[in-house]
Amino acid sequence: MEDITLRALKVLREVSLIAAEDTRKTKRLLERHGIKTKVTSFHDHSGKAKLERLVEHLRNEDLALVSEAGMPNISDPGHNLISAAIENSVPVVAVPGPTALITALSTSGMPTSQFTFLGFLPRKRADRKALLESALGEGRTIVAYETPHRLRPALQDISVVAPDVEVAVCRELTKLHEEVFRGSALEALEYFDKPRGEFTLVIGGRQQTGPQITDEELVEALGRLESEGVSGREAVDRVSREWGLGRNRVYRAWVQQRS
Repeated sequence: MEDITLRALKVLREVSLIAAEDTRKTKRLLERHGIKTKVTSFHDHSGKAKLERLVEHLRNEDLALVSEAGMPNISDPGHNLISAAIENSVPVVAVPGPTALITALSTSGMPTSQFTFLGFLPRKRADRKALLESALGEGRTIVAYETPHRLRPALQDISVVAPDVEVAVCRELTKLHEEVFRGSALEALEYFDKPRGEFTLVIGGRQQTGPQITDEELVEALGRLESEGVSGREAVDRVSREWGLGRNRVYRAWVQQRS
């Protein structure tokens, strides 16, 4: 309820119609903020007739598109309506707001200069593993959405395809039961025994080539940085970036060199 922006509230008050993925949840949001704009449904199962009615409305008046949670058209309904509006020369303006993609990425601790967004992972295991293998081969951080009943199969596939990469499993972002688990895919499997809620996976990029560093060399590198007055956190971050390693492995080496 509190993630809504001032600009979004202004737009929702000023338009003559709101097209919502879930009218019940949208109406609760509107009631919370005293907004009385008319609401109609629009989601992935809306037919051609509904789409045409909304486009006809747009010929004369403004319309706001709202998804259940997150950003419309980002793994959420909206593409058909947006495309139809553009084809009919109707201006389309985004009102920035919350999206699990960026929220998860920014809090994951993974490199963010480049990343690959996969949306929802494929349902079939063979397709899912093939996509993960291909994306991990690019070496960039990966972000993907997953449902609670498919989280564990996805983590199992990650543990097979790339057992050494670090993952951040983000659950119910910006909601009451928000949490972020960081560790390996196998560790996440142990933690999420009975997954509940909506999940965003952030997967560290896998380094395919280049020199490898041993645990002993890690300890030595961290020790040198510490002797130079670098904090433990910064030392771990530096070595992680330099060698393309997960922070978990580097942190374990840092603990080892201090013991």
